[in-house]
Amino acid sequence: MKEDILYKLLLLRTPKIGAVKYNELIKQFGSAKNAAESLKNTSVYDSVLREIEQAEKLGIHFISDDDDFYPVNLKEIKNHPPVISVRGNLDTLLKDAVSIVGTRHATVAGMRLISEIAERFASNNYSVVSGMAIGSDSAAHMGALNAVGNGQTIAVLAGGVDYIWPLENESLYHKIIDRGAIISEMPLGFIPKGQNFAQRNRWIAGIGEKLVLGEADLASGSMLTARFALSYGRKLYAIPSHPLDARAVGPNTLIKNGLAELCMGADDFFHKEKKNDFEKIKEEKIKKDDSLLDKIGTIPVSESVLAEVVKKSVAEIKSELVVLELQGLIRKQDGGYVRL
Repeated sequence: MKEDILYKLLLLRTPKIGAVKYNELIKQFGSAKNAAESLKNTSVYDSVLREIEQAEKLGIHFISDDDDFYPVNLKEIKNHPPVISVRGNLDTLLKDAVSIVGTRHATVAGMRLISEIAERFASNNYSVVSGMAIGSDSAAHMGALNAVGNGQTIAVLAGGVDYIWPLENESLYHKIIDRGAIISEMPLGFIPKGQNFAQRNRWIAGIGEKLVLGEADLASGSMLTARFALSYGRKLYAIPSHPLDARAVGPNTLIKNGLAELCMGADDFFHKEKKNDFEKIKEEKIKKDDSLLDKIGTIPVSESVLAEVVKKSVAEIKSELVVLELQGLIRKQDGGYVRL
């Protein structure tokens, strides 16, 4: 480990010293070493040594903003973290990056689309950046990891890189370490609080060269991330949804106000890939049933309403619904059917 990392951490782990104060001290004393020695804080020194020792045991790296591995887009942000900790593959930080976020309470259809977009970006050698929350974030990470080849993703945490949150994503956490990177500006073992998540959102927006917003209500953390992205001059894309769904208000509002481009899927960013024979057969089968499938959306529709719309009896459409459900195209929910 570089010697200057020790002194930089001594500054950053001192209470009331954040990025702003850190930069002031470096300017005042000329180096992190001189600034750290001026504080004469022995209690912090001992805790930083313990943190460094623990990081070495876990294979965690400390990357400062003068290191080649430090994300180039993040470095452009004013008062960015002077040092980040990284667990996983450092090369993930060198790729072009796209940030993808959305609500924790996403619909099945919303998560599926986010996963497909993330997978396409990862297949085109992008690192997909998100916050490892359940719902939309998880879909983005998993989509990237499902990409053919070496699909990679970056999870930005509000706590220490060794603190898994939420616990439901423990399996995802380890998959990201194997193929991507977990990063944070917080000390090892740090348990996040509310304000830390807002700061985390800043860095998610900062690392990506563009941001894709999925379902999100107006007051959500995902909308905050979108506002950060706009303030950094990032290109913003939003996925629309049904106006009566509160999770659609965020992206729909951004599109309506001209702040975000309409995103309909991965083909908005990359040329449509040629279909293989299996996909062609599947598509032909779907076309046969599209008169019914087209009438099913993200809001549950009952069998009686569907029968009336397609002008068939309930008995006639039951077998078609079973086939569509077995194909994974629809799902029964709340007394009706939704499209996946």
